[in-house]
Amino acid sequence: MNQYRAYCFDLDGTVYRGTEGIESAIRFIQELQHNNIDYFLVTNNSSKTPSQLQKALDKFGLDVPEERIYSSALATAKYVKQHYHDAKIHVIGSDGLFHAMKEEGFEINVEELNPEVVVMGIDRTIDYMKLSKAAVAVQNGAQLIGTNEDMKFPSEMGFLPGNGSFVRLVANVASVEPVFIGKPSPVMLQVIQDEYGYRKDEMVMIGDNYDTDILCGIRFGCDTIHVNTGVTSTDQVLKKELQPTYCVENLDDLILKIRAQN
Repeated sequence: MNQYRAYCFDLDGTVYRGTEGIESAIRFIQELQHNNIDYFLVTNNSSKTPSQLQKALDKFGLDVPEERIYSSALATAKYVKQHYHDAKIHVIGSDGLFHAMKEEGFEINVEELNPEVVVMGIDRTIDYMKLSKAAVAVQNGAQLIGTNEDMKFPSEMGFLPGNGSFVRLVANVASVEPVFIGKPSPVMLQVIQDEYGYRKDEMVMIGDNYDTDILCGIRFGCDTIHVNTGVTSTDQVLKKELQPTYCVENLDDLILKIRAQN
């Protein structure tokens, strides 16, 4: 295994499943912390603020500074600011997305009647009327932007519908193709590279979901590590045309390599 300077981790299915931590990943990140190796948490979860994610990680025994947490909500807010800074915005989402949009200077009006942009992040209180209003707005010309296109995510109960399921529903009703910001888009990895100055060969993307985490790393141009702890099984990954750099059962397989390198 290469000696990387920046390890970028997915969260759901890689570091934890719902309210249950994945012990091998927790041990691996603690090993990186012990050896002063940089790591970042790159998540498509738009529901939580960096502070809320930090508190959730603390429950699993991980003390992670907020600046090491990159979410699709933060990347989406920056994208909307860059491309639609004067537009009327309608937002469907949770704390993480509302917080990120406000940080970029947007005034959130969930009752906006004639929005020019509809931004959708995961909303666990979503209902028929929210989806209907979004679909009508997009039919009337609003741009549809999703924080991420995850169709499902793992929990302690099993797989649950992800944000992509709801964005695709609205898009199908309005007969449009949405813009997605989160993984597999390489935007968040590009932000990390820009802010810290790593070369791509010094970075690695680690995740359980081939269609988001692994493709994100491949499209960015860095190495990738697939872990068999979440959405996509190793058997499924090995059938893909584009292969990750490494496939491991869990991150315990790599701890000894880190120790040998340091």
